[in-house]
Amino acid sequence: MPVERKLSPTHDAPYRGLRVLDFGQGIASPYCAMLLGVYGADVIKVEPPEGDWSRYLGTTYGSHTTLSAVYNRGKRSLCLDMKHKDGVAVAEMLARDCDVLIEGFRPGVAARLGIGYEDLARENPGLIYLSVSGFGQSGPYSKRPGSDSVAQAFSGLVSINVGNDKTPHRVGTTISDVVTGVYAFQAIATTLFARATVGTGRWIDVNLSQSTAALLGHKVAEHILEGGAPRALNVPAGSYQTSDGWMMVTLVNEPQYKRLCAAIDRDDLASDPRFADFAGRADTADALIPQMREIFLTQSTEAWLARLHAADIIAERILNPGEWLRNIHVEATKGAVCQDTPGVGPVYAPRTPGIASLSEDRLCPAPDVGQDSYAVLMEAGFERGAINDLVKTGAVRQAKGGAAS
Repeated sequence: MPVERKLSPTHDAPYRGLRVLDFGQGIASPYCAMLLGVYGADVIKVEPPEGDWSRYLGTTYGSHTTLSAVYNRGKRSLCLDMKHKDGVAVAEMLARDCDVLIEGFRPGVAARLGIGYEDLARENPGLIYLSVSGFGQSGPYSKRPGSDSVAQAFSGLVSINVGNDKTPHRVGTTISDVVTGVYAFQAIATTLFARATVGTGRWIDVNLSQSTAALLGHKVAEHILEGGAPRALNVPAGSYQTSDGWMMVTLVNEPQYKRLCAAIDRDDLASDPRFADFAGRADTADALIPQMREIFLTQSTEAWLARLHAADIIAERILNPGEWLRNIHVEATKGAVCQDTPGVGPVYAPRTPGIASLSEDRLCPAPDVGQDSYAVLMEAGFERGAINDLVKTGAVRQAKGGAAS
């Protein structure tokens, strides 16, 4: 018989006792599952024999890249060959006893494998089933392959991220994947809340393209209302090079512009009628911003920040990720966590916002492929001999060094 799980949630671990099967690969699906693990869920990462493809995307360290090492923390790994009928049978059995199943196959693939929502929900009506894809489970683009870059392009994000070279650029991190994982997590969280009263789960459809579009917020409305050529939002806000680095200056109201001009000793820019308001400054940005650039080049970042902060202007140094990690504020607020990952070394990541404690520090490091196959199946009620048979047929794999005895 499967090991009985008692649900004993706390503020530190509100999902303690929750069983999650994570069939996802890459970033979006695994990140959603990892967030459930941050809040106490038992997350079983179900991988094919070759492993999650994110293990090979980028520089490899042991059995990981930084992608797989960061977004699979707090999980156990079960390696199943879903091309083997016994591997499918194991997956179906585990799905009948889980609370949440996450999959990132192309639409229709999970059903063909035997782990589609409709089949599983008949025996497990409380199942919360999340499908993550590039364009969703329906619509004319549903069968198209998707990726972070494609989602950024399709959603409109790339079009509004135009560089000084006048070329539209993708954002330099996997923002579509990450935000999809966050939206997927909140959809599961609300469904778990509803399940406590309704008694049943549901099928959740989250995709990279819609999730990325949701990030754009007002930009769609702005594009239509301003005839397809919206003004810049808050000129002369932006990135400025100083004598020794770069900084970001932001304005959100008119008084801040006047204070900015005073702080840089250019009151004439505040009184110039061309620059009287945000709309005017947007229309005459080519006349204003070059002057700002020349001014900021004359002093160091630290000197400018001192002057701007004294004037209550929103501004900050532009840091790279390593500088952020070692920043005194980040260190003081414990803004990062670190897991010592076998074969990789220390893996640093930003702390998940909003957690009630430092529980994320106690997450186990991302596992090797099939590291926990025996442990997971024995908890599910399999006898060791039966697991040995599954391993012999290739339906189940156990990582070298894993607990097989």
